[in-house]
Amino acid sequence: MTDSPRSEHYSYTVYRNPDTASSFDRQRFGGPIGEIVGAIQARVVTDFIGPVPGRRILDVGTGTGRAALLFAAGGGIVTAIDASEEMLDEARAKAAARSVAVAFDVGDAHALQFSDRSFDVVVSLRMLMHTPGWKQALGEMCRVSNELVVFDYPARVSFAALQAGARAIAARFGSRTEAYRVFSTRQIARELSANGFRIRSMHRLFVLPIALHKAIGSRPFTTWIERRLDDVGLLRVFGSPVTLVAERCASS
Repeated sequence: MTDSPRSEHYSYTVYRNPDTASSFDRQRFGGPIGEIVGAIQARVVTDFIGPVPGRRILDVGTGTGRAALLFAAGGGIVTAIDASEEMLDEARAKAAARSVAVAFDVGDAHALQFSDRSFDVVVSLRMLMHTPGWKQALGEMCRVSNELVVFDYPARVSFAALQAGARAIAARFGSRTEAYRVFSTRQIARELSANGFRIRSMHRLFVLPIALHKAIGSRPFTTWIERRLDDVGLLRVFGSPVTLVAERCASS
């Protein structure tokens, strides 16, 4: 665990709690909507990366190891880091239960302890939105990737951004909340370009906020309404979160 001032940021402190770690998967991916989100996420990142066997993959901010275990089960040579030892304990237990080999270790996204281009693919899910120094973290992910970087973020132009704004206001008035940030595609593309990468493909999940879908709790409703919203072109404009794959430019 880093001893830098940023280690007191909520993105570090919240996940040091064993109760948070043990309930993380159930809260994020439990229930009918959580299952949809998890399944789509797994399909999208797998499609973005392509063949996994034998490829060196780094999962940054692995949490309970969902992505790391997915790639390792597919034959990838996977290293996974997280700043929370408590989250890593959950990930290691899951790996052992599934007899899947992943090199889990404590690490900070802002200062990856790996040499340049030491991985074929770097993946980071649900991390960039929370980390205090997102540009530094993204730069580090690009630095250690030889081919691809895959990550997700909440879109600035989306209904989900309203929740982010409300949380930011609450945090400013002293409330303990995960006041995550939102991003524009232009902002992300500019930072990737500065690090020698360009966006290859993007996927947008829902038009309506995930929190709303979970509150309703109906798989048929979520499937139906999101298909209708996509049909009229709203997903392309307001869809969030965004998952993207960026590739290293030939000249970098």
